[in-house]
Amino acid sequence: MSEEVLLDVQHLKKYFVVEKNFFGQPTSLLKAVDDVSFQIKKGEAFGLVGESGCGKSTIGKMIVDLYTPTDGKIIFNGTDLSALSKKDRRKYCKDIQLIFQDPYASLNPRMTIGDIIAEPILTNHLRPKNEVEKRVEELLNCVGLSGSYRNRYPYEFSGGQRQRVGIARALAVEPKLIVCDEPVSALDVSIQAQVLNLLDDLKEEFNLTYLFIAHGLNVVKHISDRVGVMYLGKLMEIAPKGELYHNPLNPYTQALLSAIPSVDPNNRKKRIVLEGDVPSPIDPPAGCRFCSRCFKRMDGCESFDSILREVSPNHHVACKLYEQAGPGEAEHDKKEA
Repeated sequence: MSEEVLLDVQHLKKYFVVEKNFFGQPTSLLKAVDDVSFQIKKGEAFGLVGESGCGKSTIGKMIVDLYTPTDGKIIFNGTDLSALSKKDRRKYCKDIQLIFQDPYASLNPRMTIGDIIAEPILTNHLRPKNEVEKRVEELLNCVGLSGSYRNRYPYEFSGGQRQRVGIARALAVEPKLIVCDEPVSALDVSIQAQVLNLLDDLKEEFNLTYLFIAHGLNVVKHISDRVGVMYLGKLMEIAPKGELYHNPLNPYTQALLSAIPSVDPNNRKKRIVLEGDVPSPIDPPAGCRFCSRCFKRMDGCESFDSILREVSPNHHVACKLYEQAGPGEAEHDKKEA
């Protein structure tokens, strides 16, 4: 993995208008993503996890230009994409690809999988027409499918096979960054492992960079180098994979990790049950977004700024417990744990 930053997300926001007044001015906003910043290095797999509705998929869609950011910057390979016009932004479309959550809805049922994979190659003029069919067969073989399948339609495949077709389509334009938007959540558990292993192998083979979005920390553990945890439009914690799983600092991360089932009866952690419901993103709580459900709540959480602070090398957390913490204090916490 290179130390060079490929994607730099700065203070990203996405607000959706819920209600307007008589004059067409917004009176109610849904704050799906509210001031999120992170970086992804070349060759890195960055996992983004959180509950449904926390804004993680919205971030992915803004990066691939399906949503327009309300504010903030998306800097890709040194270029601020959010400042470009739609026409200029198209130049970067092939460098950033998306693997969708639903492998069936993302494929055109009226096209063969050969045509589905060939379409982006022809659109971007990446191969002469007489070489496209050979390239399609190569891509199908890369994702574990036979090249002879190219004349079949999506309905003739299982969910795992359709997701492999989606991965092949993403690889067709030779991207630098792939946004994996919950690519295994719609698949059987046994198939999930196969697809995760495939993505890991392709990352090494094609020198890819991933933004891997998922619900569960147990899924991103197998593929990510670093993990970011989101809650109600905010990043709560970012750390290298090993550090996050062995020394979670934010109470929300601790609760998520405690919910991971374990088959080892000698290694079962006590489940942390969160009380209350997730607040509405239309009217989020002031200060820390998690304070209304936090089991370590303290005075001042309602006014805490929720800014990520580096409390140990490469370990950032947004929590009042570590408002004044430095690397020494975080290391002490780790030894105590």
